[in-house]
Amino acid sequence: MDKDQSRPRKVLLSNPRGFCAGVDRAIEVVNMALELYEPPIYVRKQIVHNKYVIESLSRKGAIFVGGIDQVPEGAVVIFSAHGVVPDVAAQARLKNLQVIDATCPLVTKVHLEVRRFVQQGLSILLVGREGHDEVVGTMGEAPGGIQLVGSEAEAERVQVPDPERVAVTTQTTLSVDDASAIIGILKRRFPNLVTPSSDDICYATQNRQAAVKQIARQADLVLVLGSNNSSNSKRLREVAEAMGTEAHLIDDASEIQPSWLEHAGVVGIAAGASAPENLVQDVVSYFKVLGVKDIQEVEVARERVTFTPPPMGAWEPVKHGVES
Repeated sequence: MDKDQSRPRKVLLSNPRGFCAGVDRAIEVVNMALELYEPPIYVRKQIVHNKYVIESLSRKGAIFVGGIDQVPEGAVVIFSAHGVVPDVAAQARLKNLQVIDATCPLVTKVHLEVRRFVQQGLSILLVGREGHDEVVGTMGEAPGGIQLVGSEAEAERVQVPDPERVAVTTQTTLSVDDASAIIGILKRRFPNLVTPSSDDICYATQNRQAAVKQIARQADLVLVLGSNNSSNSKRLREVAEAMGTEAHLIDDASEIQPSWLEHAGVVGIAAGASAPENLVQDVVSYFKVLGVKDIQEVEVARERVTFTPPPMGAWEPVKHGVES
C-alpha cells in the first residue's frame, strides 16, 4: 500500500459484489407481482435491506408494511427474502391474503434444518445477530426452543439440557470468520454437535467477504456500498477493518467524505448483496472526476447461481367461497 499520494491514484473493484441470486429473485418477484396484479401490492418488511431498492419499488406501487395487520383483507402480500415465522403465514391465511413467498431458498434451507432438529429432539443453537429479520424468522420455527449465540463469549457460556444432543445452524449473512470461531467453540464444548449437511452462510456472503479481504490487502481505504440495516454489508466493512484497513459503509457516492481520501492512494470499492450496481458505478464516476484512471477489477470467484421465482401456482388469485 502506498500512502504517499495526496489523493487516490487507483481504484480496486471487488468482484463478486452487489446483488446475489436471492436478492435478484426477491426483486423479480415484486416486479412480477406488480405486472400481474393492480397496485398496490403489499410487502411485509423490506423485501431486501437497501433503501434505493425500496424507494424504486415503492414508486412502482409496492407498499412496505411492518406486519400483516397493516394489509387489507384479501390483498396480495409478499414475504421478504429474509423469511417469516410460521405465525405470520397463519395470520395471512386468516385474512384471506394472496401470499407470494420471496424467502431466499438458502434461508428456507435453514428453516427446514431447524424443523428437522426439532423433530429429532435436539437443543438448537442459532449463531446470528439479535433482532435481524432473518434471525427472527428462523427462531419462530421453534418458539422457546432455540438459543441465539451472537459472540464467542456467548458460545462459551451457553447451557443446554443435554450436552450430547445439540445442533447448530447459522444466519446466512454472518462474517465467515466470526461464525467459524463461534462454531469452533461450540464443537469444543459439545463434541457431538450436529451441524448442517452444508454451510449455512450463503455462497454470496462468503464470496463477497473473500473479495473484500483481497482488496483490503492492497488498499488504504475500502468503501462498501450498502444500507446500514444490511447485515451482510456491515460484515463487509468489518472484514476490511479486521484486515487493518480503514473502511466505511455508504449508501451512495454523496456520502463519501473528502477527508477519507487525503492519504488514500488506493481505494477499494465493494458492495453488499442487496446494493444495486448503478450505485457502484456512481462511486466509480466520482473517482474518475477526481482524475483516477487506473480502475481494476479484483475477481476471486465467478457466480453462476440463479434461483427461479416461486411456482406459478403461487401467483393464482385466492378463490373464496365454494365452487360448484
